[in-house]
Amino acid sequence: MDAKLIKAMLDRFHPLSSTSFRSLFERMETLELAAGETFITKGRPEEHEYIVMEGICRSFLLDPEGEEITLSFFAEEAVLSPYITRTQGGVSTINYQAISDCTLVRFSASYFEELMVENLEFRAWGNEVLKYELAQKVEKEIELASLTAKERLVKTRMRFPVLENRVPHPAIASYLGIATVSLSRLRKDVH
Repeated sequence: MDAKLIKAMLDRFHPLSSTSFRSLFERMETLELAAGETFITKGRPEEHEYIVMEGICRSFLLDPEGEEITLSFFAEEAVLSPYITRTQGGVSTINYQAISDCTLVRFSASYFEELMVENLEFRAWGNEVLKYELAQKVEKEIELASLTAKERLVKTRMRFPVLENRVPHPAIASYLGIATVSLSRLRKDVH
């Protein structure tokens, strides 16, 4: 686990002093995942915060017909949706899956909550992560409601430049709110 890389990634949201960072880093553990592995399952107990260090993950749910609907993608050096936004009563409300081989860092959500109560740096960091998560969700809602599928594909390409080369196209299509065959047609039109 590369402490400098993790600290630099965390500092993008809000700077942490070396002392504060060390108190969290000491409680982190590395999680190596194979492509396709679901590491958080809807309806099961969940107790961690996660950072994607390498690889790409996604959050997804099943629609009433059992089809997977991708909600979000998380590429290298991204913080997964905060614990408070993806659990209810300590149980996951969403599935998370490694799309590629991934290296994640995780730490106890309850320990992080204690740190937020005791330390203003962690409180500010946690608030910035929550604001970022909210902004991402609102932006996606607006895009789904107001942009054409072609425009959504262009925006997604800007946000995740390597996605189409590393992620199964059905996952991208469901994220865009379109059928996989429609994505194939759009990819030919959008260069």
